[in-house]
Amino acid sequence: MAVEGHATDLAKVVVLLAAGVVAVPLFKRIGLGSVLGYLVAGLAIGPFGFGFFSDSQAVLHIAELGVVMFLFVIGLEMQPSRLWDMRKDIFGLGALQVGCCIAALTVVAHFLFGYAPVIAFVAGTGFVLTSTAIVMQMLQERNAVSAVKGQKIVAILLFEDLAIVPLLAIVAFLGGGGEAVGLTERLTSIAIAVGALAALILAGRYLLNPLFRVLAAANAREVMTAAALLVVLGSALAMQLSGLSMAMGAFLAGVLLSESSFRHQLEADIEPFRGILLGLFFLGVGMAIDLSVIAKNLPVVLAGVVVFMTAKAGLIYLVARFAKASRAEALERAVLMAQGGEFAFVLYAAARAAGLIDGETNAILGATIILSMVLTPLMVILHDRFAPKPQPDTEGLSGPENVEGSVLMVGFGRFGQIVSQPLLARGYTVSLIDKNAEFIRDAADFGFKVYYGDASRPEILHAAGAATARAILIMIDDKDAALKIAEHVRHEYPLVPVLARAFDRGHAIDLIQAGVDFQMRETVESAFRFGEETLRVLGEAPDVAASIVEETREIDRQRFELDLVGGIYAGRALIRGNAQPADLVAARTGRDRAARDAAREAAQAAGAAETPG
Repeated sequence: MAVEGHATDLAKVVVLLAAGVVAVPLFKRIGLGSVLGYLVAGLAIGPFGFGFFSDSQAVLHIAELGVVMFLFVIGLEMQPSRLWDMRKDIFGLGALQVGCCIAALTVVAHFLFGYAPVIAFVAGTGFVLTSTAIVMQMLQERNAVSAVKGQKIVAILLFEDLAIVPLLAIVAFLGGGGEAVGLTERLTSIAIAVGALAALILAGRYLLNPLFRVLAAANAREVMTAAALLVVLGSALAMQLSGLSMAMGAFLAGVLLSESSFRHQLEADIEPFRGILLGLFFLGVGMAIDLSVIAKNLPVVLAGVVVFMTAKAGLIYLVARFAKASRAEALERAVLMAQGGEFAFVLYAAARAAGLIDGETNAILGATIILSMVLTPLMVILHDRFAPKPQPDTEGLSGPENVEGSVLMVGFGRFGQIVSQPLLARGYTVSLIDKNAEFIRDAADFGFKVYYGDASRPEILHAAGAATARAILIMIDDKDAALKIAEHVRHEYPLVPVLARAFDRGHAIDLIQAGVDFQMRETVESAFRFGEETLRVLGEAPDVAASIVEETREIDRQRFELDLVGGIYAGRALIRGNAQPADLVAARTGRDRAARDAAREAAQAAGAAETPG
């Protein structure tokens, strides 16, 4: 019987892993994101799907560790100095948003849904607490965690994590009637929480680094991994026992280790556990969707989701605009943070234990929170697809107007800056245009006059002096835009030499076909130089290393010529000596159609000859 029980447990683990492995790539492939994939997979294998799991709460309790580890990894990237710089956003912007949303959602719950004032406060406050797991996951997928707008969202989430402590105390106070003994107990609990927080800070500052130095000296990788897990789970447990949030404890431990020399090792050790458990958390949320409660109270649940999400999103937008955020940033923040979160379940459970709400109300509010979490990825997708694209701030920037220069350079990024140096050193006049408004301002600080403009528009090129330029350099990293500019220049200004930066081999071929006079793949020469230096480090004589690299460069050039005319099979045939690249070089210009066709046929025949059968 014991063997059968173990087999059953193993089968459940297999089902969980299979659900995530199947659903997440599928949903990401169709553009719906990994979070929604996990949620739908959880619903499919949960009590109201195929029924592989009957107790979703048991899965959620384990999966909460994913949120804990996620916050630890975020903490590793938040040095104390950086966190101190965010204090105005945490306690200013965060407090303003949370306070406004609590007041508004309490009013909504009381007047629109008829809840008593205390129940309305609990319902509205729970919905204010945003899902840290969902928002942080989506910020990471959008590469926005370290951006300014992402940092403001992180600050608000941190304040919400801190706010759970006084909110739980308020719920306990409302349920207990505020007797003197109860007040004493609550003050004692607060003192314990503060003491645990201070102890964790002292341990992190004076004990963790020496501990990891000793473990690193032992040179046992598995012990370092165990120690990383111990730090995360131990700090989370300490905070939980003291009445604080597990996630906050893990985050604080991460912050304390953010300046440690072991930071990257810790992050690498935690990352696999974090990813799996965070996915498990979303699966658990999907399993927890109680379709019977939703069906029984469908009008109330749907109305709650729509009204609460709309009201919260509207207030977040207004607070963001009040805090000087742009319309685009305010709208994005509202869409990302409009849902309720995992801490709502903690607050509602405490309210039920205190006798403030009954079981049915708890189930309705929980279903409302879960549906809002499910809808968030869909709202983000709709926002990304239909929201107006943010326009660059061009105030104070000038566009090109009849500019005259011996060289017109389109794009002044890291590639263009290096190209411009020998030209400027020789005394050539270089007209620079770029469409990155923020970068243009930065370039001005270093004495460069860069005009704002989108060079893919013919009128911008004309105003920038394309007609009188001695050469036009296309230095942008947008492949499609570079090709469009090259085609336009070749058509409108056929006598002006065009030199272009190519992204890769395929892009280089496209640029040549568009008529550029010279193209260079942006990494090819640095890669050859790097290879030559590697040969020298390995002990090859300098002249031998240079000769080998030059031979490799020539083979690459010949392959490129064959790819341009005859396809990849011809490129392979060249290495076997079955084709003559010299004939193809003349054919590349397109002036001799017969030569070009003959070269293509020879290359294709050579490619077919090397293919068995």
